[in-house]
Amino acid sequence: MKKPELLVTPTSVAHIEALLEAGADAFVVGEQKFGLRLAGEFTVAQIKEATALVHAAGKKIYVAVNALFHNDLIDDLDAYMVEVAKLEVDGFIYGDPAVIMACRENDITIPLHWNPETTATNWFTANYWGERGANRAVLARELSMEEVIEIKENANVAIEVQVHGMTCMFQSKRPLLGHYFLYQDKVMEVENRKDNRNMFLHDDERNNKYPIYEDANGTHIFSPNDMCIIDEIDELMDAEIDAFKIDGVLQTADYITQVTALYRKAIDAYVDGTYDDERDALREAVEAIQPAHRPLDTGFIFKETVY
Repeated sequence: MKKPELLVTPTSVAHIEALLEAGADAFVVGEQKFGLRLAGEFTVAQIKEATALVHAAGKKIYVAVNALFHNDLIDDLDAYMVEVAKLEVDGFIYGDPAVIMACRENDITIPLHWNPETTATNWFTANYWGERGANRAVLARELSMEEVIEIKENANVAIEVQVHGMTCMFQSKRPLLGHYFLYQDKVMEVENRKDNRNMFLHDDERNNKYPIYEDANGTHIFSPNDMCIIDEIDELMDAEIDAFKIDGVLQTADYITQVTALYRKAIDAYVDGTYDDERDALREAVEAIQPAHRPLDTGFIFKETVY
């Protein structure tokens, strides 16, 4: 049986070393000017260092260029992709066709992973982008298990599915937090909001807390629960999904490392035939390290998430 790639989101170059030891197969890096909702900020120099480290271990590294690009960023995007392509990374993660045009105009042959967030919901569109250069589709988080399997059965590209972490439920290019604080004349909070990762929208009626933060790409609001299907990966394994992603945005490096090690164990156990004996213990191990304010559910895979 083919093992899926275990794809993770490191917070720093040093964190990559720990994730390699935990069993990660591939890494998503980048900087917020060009990539959306990254767990850590990586300059080109740091991407170069990370690429050398990852390739020395025989693993893969992908650079996120899936931001929402306006006209004023196109020239910067071209220059950035040319510079990063020289590092021989293993893929660019994109959602905007401007990335494809940048590749064509600059003779960049790095593989492309199509990731438009919420609109990757059918195999027709996945194959459309496959015909235009993509070799992988990153599916939307709002799909059921049946929909994921149907797409895999009909797709001509590799399929990536998130198995753990937060789900972004809203993004605006506008600085909504900044406008809110300015309305209250709290200028200092506006200046510091970029580095704040402990802000929440409170829903008293349902007792939910929605993480919210703001960066160069605007305002991001996340689901109140973390997705976790460590005890439900058997159907995805049987369907031969190509990549399992652990999204570590807003989580600590230690948490991401521990979760990576547990999913590594789950994947290997399924291949070895011991998964059924270990699935309950794996779930309990994740629950033991889960922050109290972030309940676990299975996202939309089994229709549990409501927002």
